Amino acid sequence: MKKILMAVIICLLTTGFVYAAEKGTAKEAQDLVAKAIAYYKANGKDKAFAAINEPNGQFTNKKDLYVFVFDFKGFCLAHGANKALIGKNLMELKDTNGKQFMKKIIDGAKSKGKGWEDYTWTNPTTKKIDSKSSYYVKEGDLVFVCGIYK
Repeated sequence: MKKILMAVIICLLTTGFVYAAEKGTAKEAQDLVAKAIAYYKANGKDKAFAAINEPNGQFTNKKDLYVFVFDFKGFCLAHGANKALIGKNLMELKDTNGKQFMKKIIDGAKSKGKGWEDYTWTNPTTKKIDSKSSYYVKEGDLVFVCGIYK
């Protein structure tokens, strides 16, 4: 009986670690944004946005991270998880708590250049509303973003 109980405990603990490993980290989000900006600088807007829009490309990872890009007016120019958002103005977009997070990200990018913004959003992996924190960096008149689900 002790062996069975121990096996169940080990399985539960291991499952928790596997699930935790599926979530991207803050460092990984920052690295992905830096990689996207470097690619943009080296290859130009069209090639960079096409690469960012690729759902299984180099700007999404095997966890739950993806890059998205906005201009200062709030138009989505590239999105690694939801191509339907590309071309739409999302400046007034609100999370489930009524927070205009895109406006806050863009305002933060304009004033500070980079930072983090917390809000809620649908996790593309679980399809559930999760707490999210997005890292953003201003590059010229664009904002490159990658968020982590908490």
